[in-house]
Amino acid sequence: MIGVDEMMTPDPYTLRESDSLHDAWRVMTEKRIRHIPVTDDAGHLLGLVTQRDVLAATDPSTLSSEGSDVNGSKIPLSDIMIKDVVTIHQSDHLRQAALYMQSHKHGCVPVLADDRLVGIITDSDFVSIAINLLEQVELLEEQADEDIMDDVEIPELEDMG
Repeated sequence: MIGVDEMMTPDPYTLRESDSLHDAWRVMTEKRIRHIPVTDDAGHLLGLVTQRDVLAATDPSTLSSEGSDVNGSKIPLSDIMIKDVVTIHQSDHLRQAALYMQSHKHGCVPVLADDRLVGIITDSDFVSIAINLLEQVELLEEQADEDIMDDVEIPELEDMG
């Protein structure tokens, strides 16, 4: 069985509860990611901020006029982060993570070891795994076709002239 630790993204970008919505948007944009774990200084997972959370919080109709602004520089992540985050251990099976993500329609699962964040597995990781597996299947099919042709004897034509 393949372990989560073999396919996860190790040491993901993280932010703190006190970081702002604007900070999350900046990291997501610069690093081209859609999920940011929120940790404390010791690396314990406190929550998760997704691109969807950031977009929902920046919608002017959902912003409170008390101390917040349109670009989110005053909104702390503690106000918008998902606090009850399901996690997986780095030694768990990759299939277990995939089944959980599929059944719950989650885009990622943070990976823990000794109660500290060590990685993240995302739907993008599973797309990469699928591409790799498809390439391997295609290679095996090509090799099988070549092996079949190796066993076929093609009779030589005699010179008829």
